Amino acid sequence: MPRLATYAAAILLVSRPCYAADEWRETRALPAAEAHQAAAADEKHVYAINNTVVARYDRKTGERLAVSTGEALHLNSGFWREGRLYCAHSNYPRTPEKSELKVLDLATMKLTTAKDFGNYGGSLTWAVWHDERWWCNFARYGGANRETFLARMDGEWREEARWTYPDEVLRKIGQASISGGVWHGGLLTVTDHDHEALYRLRVPAKGEVLEFVREEAAPFAGQGIALDPVTGGLVGIQRSKRLVIFAERK
Repeated sequence: MPRLATYAAAILLVSRPCYAADEWRETRALPAAEAHQAAAADEKHVYAINNTVVARYDRKTGERLAVSTGEALHLNSGFWREGRLYCAHSNYPRTPEKSELKVLDLATMKLTTAKDFGNYGGSLTWAVWHDERWWCNFARYGGANRETFLARMDGEWREEARWTYPDEVLRKIGQASISGGVWHGGLLTVTDHDHEALYRLRVPAKGEVLEFVREEAAPFAGQGIALDPVTGGLVGIQRSKRLVIFAERK
């Protein structure tokens, strides 16, 4: 092999692991008619979320076991805390905006309101409990989507700080907004409406704009994501195919 070709091949072999570290691979896809807004999972079940209901599926067989009851207009994402599934909820696209955090009773499969935010300046698209705080994303859309913000609240829902999103993310999402978010590997990891990407962010020591770390390729087409307690990876959806997608780092 010519020396130049050998050198190029060596560069390629060295470069691949660095590139792969910024990608996620699909490990499983589970069909779910309700996989329109988000997905979540526990050790035994998968939860597919659309605007109005949460459906519980058997994690092993893929059989649908139950569907939630209770009023809901625009569920956005799901997050587990202390054995309960919390779901971000809003009245989008209605105005004035109203946001709530719903909670699913796993015994009755009934959705009730855990926290009513009222008109908080945006539509709640995701909320997670991390580092003894609630982190809540309030989305704005269209020409106002630069006003989308992340609020950090204490256990009594008192706001402590808020941040907007960096230009590196806003340039990518167009007229849409931030749809999902979790803390993973020490970084805030968010999705937009429809790109197969995860945006990795850091809370700044100073300032009111989140710091962009990197973008990672993912098998989710935007929307709500959640941590997978079994694999340590993520679970999300492919909305167009009505699939719940499990993913791990390559």
